[in-house]
Amino acid sequence: MTGFKNIVATLYLKNGQAVKSASDMTVMGDVYNLCQLYNDSGIDKIIIFDLSTDDDEHEKNIHTIENINRNIDIKVCAGGNINRIEDVKKLLYAGCLQVIFNATKDSSLELANVASEKFGKDKILLSISNVDYIFKHQEEIEDTFHELLVLNIDIIDALENLTSTPYVVYMPQFDMDKIIDVMKRETLRGIAGEFINDPENDIMALKTKLSDGGILVDNFTPDLKWSDLKLNSDGMVPVIVQDYRNEQVLMLAYMNEEAFNVTINSGRMTYWSRSRNELWTKGLTSGHLQYVKSLTADCDYDTILAKVSQVGTACHTGNRTCFFNNIVKKEYVEKNPLTVLESVYAVIVDRMKNPKEDSYTNAVMEKGIDEILKKLGHECTEIILAAKNPDSDDLKFEISDFMYHCMILMAQKNITWAEIAGELAQR
Repeated sequence: MTGFKNIVATLYLKNGQAVKSASDMTVMGDVYNLCQLYNDSGIDKIIIFDLSTDDDEHEKNIHTIENINRNIDIKVCAGGNINRIEDVKKLLYAGCLQVIFNATKDSSLELANVASEKFGKDKILLSISNVDYIFKHQEEIEDTFHELLVLNIDIIDALENLTSTPYVVYMPQFDMDKIIDVMKRETLRGIAGEFINDPENDIMALKTKLSDGGILVDNFTPDLKWSDLKLNSDGMVPVIVQDYRNEQVLMLAYMNEEAFNVTINSGRMTYWSRSRNELWTKGLTSGHLQYVKSLTADCDYDTILAKVSQVGTACHTGNRTCFFNNIVKKEYVEKNPLTVLESVYAVIVDRMKNPKEDSYTNAVMEKGIDEILKKLGHECTEIILAAKNPDSDDLKFEISDFMYHCMILMAQKNITWAEIAGELAQR
């Protein structure tokens, strides 16, 4: 969002795993879980440094970056081991918003110039640690780079005198007064630092302190106050909780004013437990936290719809959702596109695991990948021919045939619709 100061996490990849820093190879647990936590906990952007030393490890790290981008929503930038324009392209194709060049490498500026012309200046960043580089290349920096990552906070005064290029600065330690002071600088776009990378730190609490200090940050500033809502006889409001990705209804709970305010300030769903008569942050003991993506009041202002990122399961029974006990169910033809595609895909996967004698799917699969590709080629031709027909019925039929055979290929290659949707979302 324009005008907001960013809280930026830095992630270091070694052999496809997240390590503590460029000098400390301590593994920080599962890299995807870590990035999902960053995604949900209030981090605005992740900068990834590829610490690979050869092409094989470089490819492995790029694959990890691609998978990270498929599973999170926030901006990702990456750099490290960039030696040719192909490396820039691979990172952008892996879903990175921007690519970071290292000012200490002699070849960086020339390669960055080419990349800036080819892919656009807005996609090219530079990491720097001394002001001499800026002094020598002042004009090229402003023409080539969209943003700077300043690794040495001591140079920012000199930097601002030499260039108007906006920057993110790496803070060596947590000092709230210093952070607020730095964040007030006009050309500063955000801060990074080890204290931000620490998954134990409360980023939303940091943002609240920054906001109280007059810094504009992307946190939850509600459009409605608690006093705008209509309370039930117990002085509470029911909350319907929904998965923000697939819109599955997860649970129903209640908020009082205290729970509402804690939810807004922490970014984690917090309720009032009527049975225990106490405040209850969902998942605080089980780890099955719910991170807020949006809160919306209904037309009467007496119910809240919460869309969340659910960690683990929502129900105490171990089910993903609390709503699993059927009462009545009328058969109907499912028309939701994603539900239909995932349902058909699930049948294809089941045929792989449990073949049926008269199954067309199994007949195609048994003949191998060449037969699947042959079928896809045939269906492509049929689509082209049907498109020439003024009647669209044939075209719908042929597209459906193509997608069915495409799903057989997806199942063979273990590619899911969630991965395809993630790829499309990046385009």
